[in-house]
Amino acid sequence: MDSNNTQTPDVEPAPNPDIPAAVETPEAETPPADPLTEAQAEASRWKDLAYRNAAELDNFRKRMSRETQEARTYANADLLRSLFPILDSFEMGLEAARAESEKSMIFMGMNMVQKQLQDFLKDFGVQDICPVGQGFDPNLHDAVSQEPSTDVAEGSVIRVMRKGFMLKDRLLRPATVVVSSGPAAS
Repeated sequence: MDSNNTQTPDVEPAPNPDIPAAVETPEAETPPADPLTEAQAEASRWKDLAYRNAAELDNFRKRMSRETQEARTYANADLLRSLFPILDSFEMGLEAARAESEKSMIFMGMNMVQKQLQDFLKDFGVQDICPVGQGFDPNLHDAVSQEPSTDVAEGSVIRVMRKGFMLKDRLLRPATVVVSSGPAAS
């Protein structure tokens, strides 16, 4: 057997003769605790715990109220997103009817339906993003190309290819835009 691996039996160390016995065992000199003081400390601890739990419960209620309100506000976002391609197709049809004749019954009827759709979206808090002439913002716009323009400043939107939409303060769909690259080089 290796001498390094030998185990010694558990033996309490001998008291040190240089250290007085009172210092070695401080528990012996501690007077018995006052039961009233202990009860008051315990009550204080439970009171503090109750205050903390009450505050935590209040914070939880506030957080749940905020989350519920947010869920109500943005609950229709997915439905609205799925409606946007239908609106795009409708607007293409409206433009085709306008090109044929603005006095036709089809165009006038489609124009009324478009107004109803716009009012419907407005009632739900949806705003369309119309950035023509404004600076390009990558948070709100998808640039598909750049074109030279003498009328529109460099980095500004020349035209919108597909409308973008926001629901209150959240982006539902970015506007697809063409951005000016400034005046054409000679």
